[in-house]
Amino acid sequence: MKINRSMPRNVLIPVLNYPDVRLAVAWLCKAFGFRERLRIGDHRVQLHAAGEGLVVMRGAPPVDRSGHAVMIRVEDIESHHRRSRDAGARIVSPPTTYPYGECQYTAVDPCGHVWTFSETIADSDPATWGGILLEDDAGVV
Repeated sequence: MKINRSMPRNVLIPVLNYPDVRLAVAWLCKAFGFRERLRIGDHRVQLHAAGEGLVVMRGAPPVDRSGHAVMIRVEDIESHHRRSRDAGARIVSPPTTYPYGECQYTAVDPCGHVWTFSETIADSDPATWGGILLEDDAGVV
């Protein structure tokens, strides 16, 4: 894939609408630890964390916010959870360890976007918890 300094390098790029981009970016950086990558006028900002990017765009958040969530992998779920909670994120589920090798928590930001944060705690064979691995990241099983 060609490199373009105007685009995040990840293939899948979430784009979330917020009525006030600057306010949203400040909160997301404080609460979830993102950093600004690129500002585009006053209507769009690219954020990044651990080499992955997302876009915050001016617009009305979706009316029914239960239809989506953004999942972000983190290194230290407990400290990330504390920072989010202390910044005012509404925690809908606290850090919980699951049989599929992840510890996760879910938070809602001030505009109602749902965020799930996940820390890998073990390499878990999907067959041990009821999953069926059809293709790995290299395209083989």
